[in-house]
Amino acid sequence: MKRKLAEWMGLAATVAVAGVLLAGCAWSIGGTKEHSASVQATRGQELIDLKKARDQGAITQDEYDAQKKRIMER
Repeated sequence: MKRKLAEWMGLAATVAVAGVLLAGCAWSIGGTKEHSASVQATRGQELIDLKKARDQGAITQDEYDAQKKRIMER
């Protein structure tokens, strides 16, 4: 009898933990607009990405210069 009770309590604990973990995952996926807006690249990272785009030919030198100026003025 005690063994059955222990098994049921273990199962209940496992289900409870799984529920909490799934609720946390659902919250992080849904998030809020404030949460997604707070994930912004730093100025340095933007400049690195901009340079990569120029070096790979995705943007011209003129576009690079204009975007770099815009980033630096913020």
